[in-house]
Amino acid sequence: MAQALYFIVKTLTQLYLLLLLLRFWLPWLRADFRNPIAQGILRFTSPLIIPIRRLLPSAGRLDTATILVAFVLEFLTILALLALGGRMADPVAIAIVAALELTILSLNLFFFAILIRIILSWVAPHSYNPVTALVSTLAEPILAPLRRYIPQIGGLDISPIFAIVLLQAGVIFLQTLKPFHF
Repeated sequence: MAQALYFIVKTLTQLYLLLLLLRFWLPWLRADFRNPIAQGILRFTSPLIIPIRRLLPSAGRLDTATILVAFVLEFLTILALLALGGRMADPVAIAIVAALELTILSLNLFFFAILIRIILSWVAPHSYNPVTALVSTLAEPILAPLRRYIPQIGGLDISPIFAIVLLQAGVIFLQTLKPFHF
C-alpha cells in the first residue's frame, strides 16, 4: 500500500510541477500567451501563484513566485515521500535535492519537447496547432544553437539527437550530485 501511495504522490506532484515549470519557462522563451495551452497552464497554476505574487513580485521575466511555489512543493513532496518510507533527512539536504529535482524536471521538460517535436515532424510536418506552437517554443532555444555547428546530412536535421544526448547527460550528472535518493 505504501508503494502505491508513494507512486500516486510522486506522480501527481511531478505533473503539477511540470505545469509550474512550464509557467516559469514560457515567459523566458517569449511564448505566445494567446495560445490556449498556455492560457490553460496559467489558469491551472494561478490559484497558488497569484497570492504569492502579491508578496513576492516578479523580477523582470524571472517569475519568483512560481519558482518559490515549485520549490516549496518539491520540498514538501520529498519530505512526505521520505516519511512514507520511514526515513528522515537533514532539511538542507532536502533543499538541495529539491533544487536538483526541479532542474532535472526542467531538463526532462525540454527533452520531451524535442522528442514530441521530432514525432510531430514525421506525423504532421508543416501543420499548425496550439500544441505544436508550444512544443516549438520549448524546443527551438535548445536546437537553434546546435544547428549552427551541426550540419544537416542529406537534408536531415540531426541537431535533436545531439540535444537529447546533452540533456540526458545533464540529467545523469545532476543525479550524481544528490546527497540522497528517495
